[in-house]
Amino acid sequence: MKRISTTPTVLPSTNMGAVGKAWDEVSASFDRFCLAAGIDALGAMMEKDAEEACGARHARSEGRRGHRWGRTQGKLGFHAGKVTVERPRVRDLAGQELSLPSWDHAVAEDWLGKAMNLMLINVSTRKFRRAVRLPEGDVPAPAGAGVSKSAASRHFVALSAARMKEWMGADLSALDIMVVQIDGIHISEDLVLVAALGIDSQGFKHPLGLMEGATEHSAVVQALIDDLIERGLDPAVPRLFIIDGSKALAKAIRRSFGRHTPIQRCQIHKARNIMERLSPALHASVRRVLRQAWELDDAAKAEKLIRNLAQRLERDAPGVSKSILEGLDEILTVSRLGLPAELRRSLACTNIIENMMGTVRRVTRNVKCWSSPSMALRWTAAAMHEAKKGFRRLKAFRQLPALRAALAAHYEKETNRQAVAQNAKAA
Repeated sequence: MKRISTTPTVLPSTNMGAVGKAWDEVSASFDRFCLAAGIDALGAMMEKDAEEACGARHARSEGRRGHRWGRTQGKLGFHAGKVTVERPRVRDLAGQELSLPSWDHAVAEDWLGKAMNLMLINVSTRKFRRAVRLPEGDVPAPAGAGVSKSAASRHFVALSAARMKEWMGADLSALDIMVVQIDGIHISEDLVLVAALGIDSQGFKHPLGLMEGATEHSAVVQALIDDLIERGLDPAVPRLFIIDGSKALAKAIRRSFGRHTPIQRCQIHKARNIMERLSPALHASVRRVLRQAWELDDAAKAEKLIRNLAQRLERDAPGVSKSILEGLDEILTVSRLGLPAELRRSLACTNIIENMMGTVRRVTRNVKCWSSPSMALRWTAAAMHEAKKGFRRLKAFRQLPALRAALAAHYEKETNRQAVAQNAKAA
């Protein structure tokens, strides 16, 4: 901090109370000024609280609720660490400790949250002390200040575990979720985390849940879905599910939400997988046909266009030709629902949850060794909530009523079809 060379024109500190005393520190640094002024002001507030409970010093007050019991030291959050502050102690007439409201408010400040925020923006625990207390600064960081690498790690573990527990137990019934995206992320060779993200009827995005497993197997996805249903995600409500093409995901979704549940496979993943297996000479023409198919409003014409493409590729790339037709119904789900073009583009891919997974990778890049699945869950949950801070409203949120109407019509059509089939079978 640059030193202040001029002396401010103020009254002597004896005439200005706590702030006046702090002016003695301003020539050293503004941080010292704020710290000294804050401690003095807090001390005056605590003395007032003690006087309200015990009456004036050396006076016998009939309405007093307690009596003074000396002084002690406590710690408050400051610059993502802690500073030691002396405070008065008060006990009631029965000998029990009385709390001071001003001290309780000061202690309740989320200084742990500030420490966690630094970890989430990739400040390593080894550099944590330098990030909050400059080595050459005038605010010291003695032992017990809570800014060492081990203290920062303990704070992050405690707070991230508490917040993850609160989030993974939160009630989802109040959220009007219309779209659910599910995707997995590989943390290590034998650990995969499957996450779910929802979009409500107003276009706002919500991280919904997280589950760990050895692979992206249907059992792991089923455990995640069961957890979401248990927390209030009603399986009877029509919704659109968007996945990256994993058969395990589709299997678990249809098992829990019904065979008629509309599932959209990511068109970007599909096109990328096709391009990776084609020779470069075919990339431009195939990409052009796929783009035309994705943009068509008529699902039947889009399907015909893709089938013609697969037929043309049977000679040059028979394996790719078969891959193009695989899962064709799920690739064109948003077109079959008859959604508007802008909404169709937003919901035809998993870009929203992929963006969140990108934040998870950025936040966890400093982690070199995953000691346990619980550690991976804590970090990933914290990163998902970090990503939520940057979420924007769905671009086509004004068109979401069209999605609700399309889902209702789809469910009604499938229900009638099942009823006709059952009646025919019974006859």
